[in-house]
Amino acid sequence: NGEVLTLTDVKAAVALGVVEVPAGAGEADAIEPLIHRQLVLAEVARFAPPEPAEADVARETVTLTARVGSQLAAVMESTGIDEARIRDIARDNLRIQAYLDQRFGTTEQLTEEEVAQYYRIHPDEFTRNGKLMPFTQVEPLARVRAGTERRASQVVQWMRDLRARGEVAVMFPTQPPGAPPER
Repeated sequence: NGEVLTLTDVKAAVALGVVEVPAGAGEADAIEPLIHRQLVLAEVARFAPPEPAEADVARETVTLTARVGSQLAAVMESTGIDEARIRDIARDNLRIQAYLDQRFGTTEQLTEEEVAQYYRIHPDEFTRNGKLMPFTQVEPLARVRAGTERRASQVVQWMRDLRARGEVAVMFPTQPPGAPPER
């Protein structure tokens, strides 16, 4: 959709924890989550939620930089990001969350049967000391987890739809860095 993501963007996003990649995964594994983030930001721009409070942006900025820890200066130098860009990323994180809350709500209305079904399907989540806790005792927790699962499923489907509507081209180098050009 006209937005360019570079390898430097990927490196910065991974270092700051903006996109999650499995332990031991490479930068290539961060490309898809970063593409999804850009598609969501385009939607956020179309249907802008209220701007986050400066104090919230400041807290999110601290969270991002804390993930990098003592390597912050090295990450900033190697990726070219600066404090202003990190602050923009923090702001975008909060705008995305506000948009998702606005679009999908923060709680799901579930029937008693849906909650009970979640309880039956996920007994390990409600087992303590080898014993399954009674549904009546864990129903509030089961309700929260079932609602969270449903919302996550809705967001995943929405992301698939965004990706299908968007124009995305992923270009990888075909040879290792420093290799002579192919003929």
